[in-house]
Amino acid sequence: MRVFRGFSRPVPGPSAVAIGNFDGVHRGHAALLMHLVDAARAADLPATVLTFEPHPREFFAPESAPARLSTLREKLELLAEAGVEQVMVCRFNAKFAALSAQQFIDSVLVAGLCTRHLIIGDDFRFGKARVGDFSLLQSAGAVAGFSVEAMSSVTVDGERASSSAVRKALAAGDMAQAASLLGRPYVIDGSVRHGDKIGRQLGFATANIRIKHNPLPMSGVFAVEVAGLGDKPLPGVANLGIRPTLGGTRPLLEVHLFDFERDIYGAHLSVRFVHKLRNEQRFPNLDALKAQIAADAAAARAFFKL
Repeated sequence: MRVFRGFSRPVPGPSAVAIGNFDGVHRGHAALLMHLVDAARAADLPATVLTFEPHPREFFAPESAPARLSTLREKLELLAEAGVEQVMVCRFNAKFAALSAQQFIDSVLVAGLCTRHLIIGDDFRFGKARVGDFSLLQSAGAVAGFSVEAMSSVTVDGERASSSAVRKALAAGDMAQAASLLGRPYVIDGSVRHGDKIGRQLGFATANIRIKHNPLPMSGVFAVEVAGLGDKPLPGVANLGIRPTLGGTRPLLEVHLFDFERDIYGAHLSVRFVHKLRNEQRFPNLDALKAQIAADAAAARAFFKL
């Protein structure tokens, strides 16, 4: 998959395009992407996605912006898995936000993406003050030579599949509902780095995984499956949070893999959160923390029937 940074360098030729933030790439996104890939193949065009970095809400209201479900790297990996061949990542800054709807069409869709067919979600708005809509795109497409269609929302058990709904499920610890909305378990990727070795001292060595999610969409202790260390995912127990007992302030993902002793520093892992065991909490001392970790490991083993 080819990735283009910004729209000043145009894609090589005509393309079929879908636009969106695609945070989490949930089942609604998946349906749109499947339709994009099918339409692109039918027209012999590359399936192309336009997305934004940072999320527009992070630009306009950083203090109240929602937690990211996926980093840019995770999102690009998920888009590639969906069959997308090209992604244009536009930096959402003051200059980009000031583009009028017509400037967005002329500079991004026509000049940058060479759009021949465009697919958007039914709630998509664009341009300064969000004045651009489906009707404007249709009118502009008739002049510039591209067709436009809008995809309806996807519902899962009566609930609209959306990034907000996934965040709500994760915050509530409902991993099954989050997986249902996503079409897969929720995953965080990251590289294993050296830590303070506290887990080893407590009898539960952990892989400390560098993460970029801040704020976190959820926190707590989870039964997890870890991909990236062999042919199949490995079971374990993970703490996602700031480690209040140890005076932590930055989010960290710590994973203890069951019956596993290899050195994996530097490995890039995908951690699938399949079941929440409890909320993160502060303990009065390390002995109390050690006892709870043992209980958490036993509960995760029981979940996996190990």
